[in-house]
Order: sequence, then C-alpha cells, then structure tokens
Amino acid sequence: MATIEVWSDLLCPFAYVGLLRLRRARERLGLDVRIEHHTFPLELFDGPHPRRGTDTEAVGLGQVEPEAGFRVWTAADDLYPHTVLLAAEAVHAASAQSLTAGEELDLALRRAFWTESRSISHRQVILDVAAGTTHVDVGELTTALDDGRHRKQVMADFAVACSDAIPASPTFRLPDGSTVTNPGIEVHWEGPFAQGFPVVDAHDAGVYDELLRRAG
Repeated sequence: MATIEVWSDLLCPFAYVGLLRLRRARERLGLDVRIEHHTFPLELFDGPHPRRGTDTEAVGLGQVEPEAGFRVWTAADDLYPHTVLLAAEAVHAASAQSLTAGEELDLALRRAFWTESRSISHRQVILDVAAGTTHVDVGELTTALDDGRHRKQVMADFAVACSDAIPASPTFRLPDGSTVTNPGIEVHWEGPFAQGFPVVDAHDAGVYDELLRRAG
C-alpha cells in the first residue's frame, strides 16, 4: 500500500486545508493511499504560537476552503494553546497503533482547534478528542502520553526539518522521495505576520489528484 508522508504543524491552517483536500481527492479517486503524519513544529522555530497569527490565517484560508470550518478563537484568552507539542506527540502515539488511528486523531485535533476553539495543548482535552474517534485506543494513548515514549519522535522530526530536507508546513513527501510544499496554493501577506493578513492569490485543489496518482 502506498504512503504519503505529511509533515506539518497542528496549528498550521495551510496544512489543514491540504489534508482536507488530500482526503477528498483520495475518496473521489478510490485510491488506497495511507497518510503518515510527521511533526513540523513551528513553535520550535518561531516560539509560542501567537493567537493573532492563527486568527488572521483562519479568516484568510476560510475564504478558499469553507469545509474546514475555520473560526477565530472564541474561548477565553488564557486557554489558547500556545504550544501543541503534546498533541503532536499524541498523533505519533496514535499512529503507532495504526496509521488510520493517527490520521483520525490528527484530523480530530485540527477540527477541535480550528472550529471548536478547544485548547489542544492540554492532556485531558487531547484524550477527550481521542475518545470521540473510532480507531484510537484511548487507554493505550493515555499510557503512551504519560510515559512519553513518542516524545523522541517529535524531536527526531524537528531534526529532519532543521536539515532543510523538509522546508515548511505542510510538506508532502511521496514514496519516491520527492516533496511538494503547500501544493496548489499561492499566498502573500499584507502587513507583518500576526498583524496583517494572508491573501490567497491562487489555489487549485486538483493538484492532489496528481499527488495521489504519483504516490500510487
């Protein structure tokens, strides 16, 4: 079975858009291609995630991908998840159960943040989100998070990202080793990040059909 690696940050809206489009194309084409999640931890490059940055990105990306259900943060300011390393670790832990479980938890965590304003940095929130999935064994996930057995995978992914092998979030790596970053979207910023807003100059969801065919 073919596998596409997806290197991304859970709070990257471009990654959320890309994953939704990849999943839709996979279903439409009827291709048996697995998704293997890897962490591109933006906070280890740039510091804590700024709320103003994600809010402005949600507005910009929501215009081109309504299905994502992007919303600005509506919960209390002090609940905003400035770090998502534990959530990324949880995705690795779920993926160790099966790639299907990892894919399901990853998507559920993104939706919990972007649409429901849930603080996915918190252990109990992560476990509650996992409890709403079909394929994740929550007891096994709890044990894995509490003994930290997958934390080293997050840092190993960070080391790969630091080597420039993976340039940004999201990057899709195909079975032949080739990579594509933020496929199908051209964007520029009006004003500084977290102060201005992103403008999508062009977008084409059809590029995922080709990615999937190349992977298969």
